[in-house]
Amino acid sequence: MTGGPEPISAVAREALERELDDLRTEREAVAVTLKDGGGDQTGDRADQADELERATELDRLDRRIDEIGGRLREADAAGAPPTDAVGVGTTVTVRFEDGTESTVQIGEVAAVLDRTMVTADSPLGAALLGHRAGDTVTYVTPEGPATAVVLSLGD
Repeated sequence: MTGGPEPISAVAREALERELDDLRTEREAVAVTLKDGGGDQTGDRADQADELERATELDRLDRRIDEIGGRLREADAAGAPPTDAVGVGTTVTVRFEDGTESTVQIGEVAAVLDRTMVTADSPLGAALLGHRAGDTVTYVTPEGPATAVVLSLGD
């Protein structure tokens, strides 16, 4: 990424806001179990281990909630994503060295089983950021260096 505040698309913002809502709901459910199980110290080791596991889960949820909140604030500061160069949220059509073409979207987070989403921190996604139609990018794959030509940007 560029090192400064990174903009995100409306689709990416919506996905992060949805995840944030889900995390807050999950956090509330976990927090209630801790309050209900609190006070009584007569439980056996299994009860204590379960309580510790719930507290650890609560910490994990809090960290992710803070991370997403920070990312959304950063995106607000960055403004809208660029329309003339590849950025987070851009849909890009590329041609690979073997002649195949693919249309992908540069995303903040990859959706499960969404083969059209390329995260901005993946090798291809990072290589595409900031480029325009006609540019050739180089990136590293498990098989070695590869290149792709940016054919077009669009929705």
